[in-house]
Amino acid sequence: MTTNVRDFLAGHRDAMVAELAEWVRIPSVAGVPEHLVDLRRSANWLAAALRETGFPSVELWDTEDGPAVYAEWCAEPGAPTVLVYSHHDVRAAKDEEWDETGPFEPKVRDGYLYGRGASDAKGQALAHVWAVRAHLAATGRQNPAVNLRVLVEGEEETGSAHLRQLLRDNRDRVGADLIVFSDTLLWRADHPAVCVSMRGTMLAQLEIMGPLQDVHSGAVSGPAPNPVLEMSRLLAQLHDDKGRITVPGFYDSVVEPSQRFREELAALPYSDADWLERSLTRSVGGEAGYSVLERLWTRPAIEVTSMIAGDPIGPSRAAVPSVATADLSIRYVCDQTGTEIARQLRRWVADTVSDRFGHRLTVSPETAQDPYRTPEDLPAVAVLADAMGEGFGRPAGRMGNAGGGPAVWLTESVGAPVVYFGTGLPEDHWHDSNERVSIDVLLAGAATLAAFWERLPSV
Repeated sequence: MTTNVRDFLAGHRDAMVAELAEWVRIPSVAGVPEHLVDLRRSANWLAAALRETGFPSVELWDTEDGPAVYAEWCAEPGAPTVLVYSHHDVRAAKDEEWDETGPFEPKVRDGYLYGRGASDAKGQALAHVWAVRAHLAATGRQNPAVNLRVLVEGEEETGSAHLRQLLRDNRDRVGADLIVFSDTLLWRADHPAVCVSMRGTMLAQLEIMGPLQDVHSGAVSGPAPNPVLEMSRLLAQLHDDKGRITVPGFYDSVVEPSQRFREELAALPYSDADWLERSLTRSVGGEAGYSVLERLWTRPAIEVTSMIAGDPIGPSRAAVPSVATADLSIRYVCDQTGTEIARQLRRWVADTVSDRFGHRLTVSPETAQDPYRTPEDLPAVAVLADAMGEGFGRPAGRMGNAGGGPAVWLTESVGAPVVYFGTGLPEDHWHDSNERVSIDVLLAGAATLAAFWERLPSV
């Protein structure tokens, strides 16, 4: 079957790339009102592709910020039921920062398709479409070997605001024995690995208030409370010289990675030079005592993602600004909770900010997406690893995912465990300029999924 799948996908390579390019041309940008019509066009495009593939039931589930696509193909009563999750909305793009092509003008170059959403996550969703086509063609089946339910939402990039309600409203439609979460990365194109964990994510915004309004620095410089300096002082204290977060109690619930998982991560091919070239991060830092992969996938982190004050654009007014604002991205791990981290962070800020300043910390644990780890001995993990070995032509290792996503919401609503499978790579530049996807990895991903659907009923 593997040979038949590969032959089918190789023979349809150009058609798959053309379909993805057509989809990428639709600027389904999340969180921008003028692109809401594009989100609907994107959802309709995917719905048509699923119908053409053979899914007998395809629907759009509307929300105020972007429709989700839901499809069912449940024709094997004795087979397991799988819910596939992904998303079709994309991040905004700055045209002037793209030099390979315009963000919504997809181009193929050197084995990659460039364009916003090519990897995150339209490519991943389309790999599922082509996997079903290849699976049916290679086996001669009229229906997939498993019962498939597909949910591709349109709000992931803005925090999946309505996903939980969609799951509640359609609880009787999304029931499954297993969830396949496809919004993740692979480690390397030449070394596949099954992702078995995802960190949680929570956002916070800190404002430090100084003068009651911007004040000419020549009139008040010296005695005036400068919120930029206070913000800088505060953020500089967020980590110690060993790279550990200094918020009291922050690590109390953090569980050390198992020796088994540490050994699995150590078995992945890694070098600082390769990581720096692919991630474009200039240098390696972080928490002492852990490898880079352990820091990425098993340890929590707090990053400052933006900071603004004064006159960042245009001529300076030479004024002491009244407010400095910083956005924080908090990545946390299993056994930590967003509620507890929010409480710890509020207390630390209140205790650390000088009483010469006002402050406001906005953090919303109720919208946080908690971390999730696939049960270590879940049989589907071994089946997926074997399928990846077939699809990529080499044995699959184990890895984690440094980002976040609604895995916990899905497993709680559906009542099934989550396995991860994606076709992105660190060098695909998600959320950045020149986003791209490897066409060979997409083909290998589709081959993996085709093999997975054939093998899964035997578990």
